[in-house]
Amino acid sequence: MRYLPLAFDLKNRPCLIVGGGSIATRKARLLNKAEARLLVVAPDITDELRQLVLASGGEYIVGRYRRDLLENVEMVVAATADSDVNAQVSSDARAQRLPVNVVDSPQLCTFTFPSIVERGPLAIGISSGGSAPVLTRMLRAQIETLLSPGLGVIAELAGLVRDRVKAALPEAQRKDFWHWVFNGPIVGEVERGHKAEAEQALLQELERWQERPAPSGEVYLVGGGPGDPDLLTFRALRLMQQADVVLYDRLVSSEVLELVRRDAERIYVGKMKQFHSVPQDDINQLLVDLAKEGKKVLRLKGGDPFVFGRGGEEMDKLAEAGVPFQVVPGITAAIGCSAYAGIPLTHRDHAQSVRFITGHLKQGDLVLPWQELITANQTLVFYMGLAGLPTISEKLIAHGMNVDTPAALVEKGTTRDQRVIVGTIATLPELAETHKVGAPALTIIGGVVTLRESLGWYQ
Repeated sequence: MRYLPLAFDLKNRPCLIVGGGSIATRKARLLNKAEARLLVVAPDITDELRQLVLASGGEYIVGRYRRDLLENVEMVVAATADSDVNAQVSSDARAQRLPVNVVDSPQLCTFTFPSIVERGPLAIGISSGGSAPVLTRMLRAQIETLLSPGLGVIAELAGLVRDRVKAALPEAQRKDFWHWVFNGPIVGEVERGHKAEAEQALLQELERWQERPAPSGEVYLVGGGPGDPDLLTFRALRLMQQADVVLYDRLVSSEVLELVRRDAERIYVGKMKQFHSVPQDDINQLLVDLAKEGKKVLRLKGGDPFVFGRGGEEMDKLAEAGVPFQVVPGITAAIGCSAYAGIPLTHRDHAQSVRFITGHLKQGDLVLPWQELITANQTLVFYMGLAGLPTISEKLIAHGMNVDTPAALVEKGTTRDQRVIVGTIATLPELAETHKVGAPALTIIGGVVTLRESLGWYQ
């Protein structure tokens, strides 16, 4: 994101438009909606632009652009047919650190005008930074069809009573109250044109909420999947938007984390090899403490909370402390990464069972029932096994696995940076070193790996 979307308060503030044609007029319409005071300089201007200038209490200067016109203005728009003039306006405005927009020249802009969906005080801006204006207009048209015309009235109503709600309810309760307002019967009253009745109903409901006991906290144990945000469940996304605070680990992708509510507090509790930023016991206690403060706490985990994610330990602590919680399964790494790598975990010709195994070394050793892992027609999937890959290879071969058994490493599976390294159980450790494979990486062993060449679809 190169351009940061911002909302400017331009009421009665002077804004300079250089140019007087149809494009300048379109920009003036937007500024006029924001109640800006228009200063326009051009040899000639359209009739509509002249009326917009008069309506804003601004001024029309007949002539050519001069640098001194930038004095005492707060925003500049260059919309002439002369590229040299537009470039000069941009240079002069930048020198004075004024926000400047040059129509159809994103390289000369410090801000761009988004496509806007407007419902009263509610405004939704869609911007591509000037790179794809037709696309932004298409998206605007789609959003227009989804939003009720009554949303503007609802937003105005919320603005009228906002201070009263803030004074009457604590922060945690306010969020739930507004969620009820925007999803309850009051919306129906507004859409039927009963604004006064809707306001009265809102205030009556506010009185009832004041009599309620203080809200209790709750914990959401949510699986964030292996990385691709498209793999989140609807329920996971809904709870991610409701949480007041989020505790997340290293395996949660940045794209998934971006979908958490913007104003939620974020606490990193991830673990790395030979380094735990927060011990597990402290994480468990932190979940309890935050919930008892009345907060909605999101424990966001990569993959699934109950597959090598210590969700069970955290749930035990919450249950013991009497803290309410919900669990939302996620697509575990073995399922997601194997699918994106084109390696089915089971297949009638290759494997009738699959085992998920932790490859995490504990005190330098890896204790597993190695003989059970040599079973024919079985797929083995090792989580967190990159550091222990030489040991895994050595032990499996020592207990009878054929050295030519197909094996694969899936690095950063389901993401745009996914890599799949294919070899055998004997060659995989050396391949991992040669290709400098880094965590997170999943190891898949078994005949199903041979299907990768024909079934690989993601890349």
